[in-house]
Amino acid sequence: KNQSGWMVLETFSVSHGKASAFLPVIDLLWSYFEITSDDDERKRREKINGKVLTLDRSLEDALPYLHAMLGLSDANSPVAEMEPQARKRRSLEAIKRILLRESLNQPLIVIFEDLHWIDDETQALLNLLADSIANAKILLLVNYRPEYSHQWGSKTYYTQLRLDPLGKESADEMLSALLGDGAEMAQLKRVIIERTEGNPFFMEETVQVLLDEGALVRDGSVTRLTRPLGELKIPPTVQGILAARIDRLPSAEKDLLQTLAVIGREFPLSLISAVIPKSDDELSRMLNDLQLGEFIYEQPAVGDVEYIFKHALTQEVAYNSVLMERRRVLHDRAGAAIEVLYADHLDDRLAELAHHFARSANASKAIEYLGRAGGRAVERSAYVEAVSHFSAALELLRAMPHSPQRAERELALLLALGPAVQVTKGWSAPEAEAVYLRARELCREVGETPQLFPALFGLAAYYAVGGEYKPAREIMDECLILAQRSGDSNMLVQAYHQLGWLQTCTGELASARQSQDELITRYDSKKHHSLAHLYGGDDPAVCCLGIRGLTLWLLGYPEQALQAAGAQCASRSSYPTL
Repeated sequence: KNQSGWMVLETFSVSHGKASAFLPVIDLLWSYFEITSDDDERKRREKINGKVLTLDRSLEDALPYLHAMLGLSDANSPVAEMEPQARKRRSLEAIKRILLRESLNQPLIVIFEDLHWIDDETQALLNLLADSIANAKILLLVNYRPEYSHQWGSKTYYTQLRLDPLGKESADEMLSALLGDGAEMAQLKRVIIERTEGNPFFMEETVQVLLDEGALVRDGSVTRLTRPLGELKIPPTVQGILAARIDRLPSAEKDLLQTLAVIGREFPLSLISAVIPKSDDELSRMLNDLQLGEFIYEQPAVGDVEYIFKHALTQEVAYNSVLMERRRVLHDRAGAAIEVLYADHLDDRLAELAHHFARSANASKAIEYLGRAGGRAVERSAYVEAVSHFSAALELLRAMPHSPQRAERELALLLALGPAVQVTKGWSAPEAEAVYLRARELCREVGETPQLFPALFGLAAYYAVGGEYKPAREIMDECLILAQRSGDSNMLVQAYHQLGWLQTCTGELASARQSQDELITRYDSKKHHSLAHLYGGDDPAVCCLGIRGLTLWLLGYPEQALQAAGAQCASRSSYPTL
């Protein structure tokens, strides 16, 4: 909260952020709830609950969605059982409600930077906010490069400010602040303005490169040229300027800057120390030198000292200057350091770990964290990102030597990928069939495994939704045999549910009625309500009652069909609203 009484919440996207669902949103929520990486789950829950309930007790129903978004487990929470799109919609709505309610207490400035790197889920939140703040005391500030586009331009309360290059007068004023008003600087100012076309960052970096190479020197408040203007070599692009400045750094400082670029846009001192084997004094000296050269800035933080690159382009150019093999080594070091430093809270760092190890030579770690990041994306209903993570992990895995262990890891990833593909591309998408066919093949290769049931179940669902009832029916018969052999009640409920529907579709009405009776007999709400996410958010027994009503009606029992339909309505109303 600043001195004027406004609450300021700021976050930004990073270049690898498109594959990391909700990364800027989570950063924003951490800031709002004042969560730190040292907080355990209990402390985080206390901060969230305390802030929300103090703000407005009517917002209590938003808590499960906030907990899920921030990776806090809630026993018996209805959120995990919801249909994915509904869960995502309610989660975004919960965040919007919190911000709108907070704006009644104090005006808010919400800042999102670098939208050209934004992920789809964060974009969805921004769209929701843009539609909701017309009459709220919220100022939403965003910035982005020209390649980014949005649909907000038609709103009367939207204003776009193009960051054009500085005009001659303003550019001259800025250079006067950097170079002084000496007469000998007048011609240099004209050259810089002409070369940079008034781009302020480009102008700053041009002055810095001339200082770095000794063409400009400062004697107190006076700046002077040490060589004729015609001998100055100014690169034609800001990237060229940055590359030249980085190349002129002493070897140790250049290595440090490149390492920081691999670590990320922001970096705490503890992480830098873990990645770079230097003494505290030496590291502190080099970081100070990089600050003096305005490559990085120190920024306020709780506990640890933190730094940030002056500009995203500075990080980008420094990163691109690192040779590929060294880059892989540094990514591996950064990932290993994060594992050690945040061992108690690795779930907070899954996107970073996946990013680093996927760009290292450590394929095994990359597969592990891409898989875990995919699982976290599923928990947040970010299925596009989940598909991306799981697919990247599978691609790396398939390049590894064949072994039983590799087959088991591939099978686990495929069974995680299958539902995400079904949500994003449809239950009858060819990609879903390919996933489950390969999973079935691996199950037979591995041997007796409980994973055969979900592989077959997914394949049967693919055929059933696509109207291919015969292969779906044959596979579900196999599923039922597996469920009966195992005695697993969840498997039995799923098998009888799917069979009851398929048998109704194929006209085997007596068998369908028997399968539906089996499900209802075996059903236990405490055990089996958690399967609701498999049926679009409906409890399996509730869903079965609806199909049973149709089956009885087709069998010629309209009164019993009406009773089943009534029981379905009554059962649905007895569960929390999803």
